[in-house]
Amino acid sequence: MRQDISDNDTITHYYDDLAPYYHLILQDWQTSLRRHATLLDTVIREHVGASACTVLDAACGTGMQSIGLAELGYQVTASDISSAELAQAEEETQRRNLAISFHLADMRQVWTIFQRQFDIVLAFGNAVPHLLNEADILLAFQQFRRCIAPGGACIISVRDYAAMERSGQRMFPRQVHATPEGRDVLFDLWQFDGDYYDFTTYIVHDTGQPEATTRVIHGGRYYCVTVEALERLFIQAGFQEVIVDRERFFQPMLIAR
Repeated sequence: MRQDISDNDTITHYYDDLAPYYHLILQDWQTSLRRHATLLDTVIREHVGASACTVLDAACGTGMQSIGLAELGYQVTASDISSAELAQAEEETQRRNLAISFHLADMRQVWTIFQRQFDIVLAFGNAVPHLLNEADILLAFQQFRRCIAPGGACIISVRDYAAMERSGQRMFPRQVHATPEGRDVLFDLWQFDGDYYDFTTYIVHDTGQPEATTRVIHGGRYYCVTVEALERLFIQAGFQEVIVDRERFFQPMLIAR
C-alpha cells in the first residue's frame, strides 16, 4: 500500500491530540533533553567533526533534540507534520531564549521546502517507520541526502522490529506521574497486522475514586521496517556509508554519511 504525501491526516491528528500530554510520556522531559543532546553532540563530533554546526531536525515533535542541540550552540532548523507539537516546541524555545526556525513539513519534502544544506539531518524517535513502505522511506532518504552538505551525515533512531514479536495485541506501559489529585497512568496498545501495527495511547487520570477519567488517543500505523532494510535504502538513496550503533541509545541509531 502506498501512502500519498497528502494522506497524513491520521498520524497528524494523533500527534496534534497527544501534544498537550507529551510531557507525560517521559518521566523527566528536561533530563531526557539534556541526555539526548549530549549523546547527539558526541555522535556528531565522532562521525562528522567538531566543525559541524547546522542541523535540520526533520521530525522534531515538541523539540527535544532541537532544543537540546540549540542549547549546545548548534544552529537548528526544525520541521514536523504536527502543528500542535510545533506550537509547543516554539513556546518552549522562546521560554529558553533560543533561536530555532520551525516549519510545518513532511519528511518526504524537506529538500523541496528548504532548498539548502545542513551538516546534520536528524529524524529521531522512530519517526521514519511512520512512512508505510520502502518507496516512501527511500523518497525521504533522497530528500535528506540532498539536504546534507558534503562531509555531513543523517542520524536516525528506530525500533528494532526484527527483534520484536509482531502478532496480535500488545500493551506497552509508558509512565506513571503523581498529580495533586492522584496519578496519571500512560500506556499504549498495539494491534499488529503483518508488517504493520496500529497504535492507541491511553491516559488514565486516577483520583482515587472508583471511576477514572481516560483520554484515548487513536493514532496511525507504523511499518515494521528492519534496520537492515534501512541500511540498504540509505545506500540506494546515495549515502556512502551507514553505521549502526545499538549500544548508546535505547533504540538503534543509524548514522548515514
